[in-house]
Amino acid sequence: MPTYDYKCLDCGYTFEHFQRINDELLTNCPKCNGHVKRLIGAGSTPIFKGTGFYQTDYKNNSKKTGTNSTDKK
Repeated sequence: MPTYDYKCLDCGYTFEHFQRINDELLTNCPKCNGHVKRLIGAGSTPIFKGTGFYQTDYKNNSKKTGTNSTDKK
C-alpha cells in the first residue's frame, strides 16, 4: 500500500497518509479539520535501495584489469 502526501488548504499543514489505491481521498485536515489536497510527490517513482545497483546489474565486463594489448611475451 502506498503512502500519500496531503496538504491542508486552510492551515498549510503537510502530512502523509498510508492507504490503499482504491480508498477514498482524505477530505479533512487532522489538525484544523480544513480542506486537504493530495499532492503529487516522490511516492510515484521507483526507489532503488542497496549498494552496487549499477555494478551488480549493468556492469560492463569488456575491460579486463591487469592486461595490456600492447604487451608482448
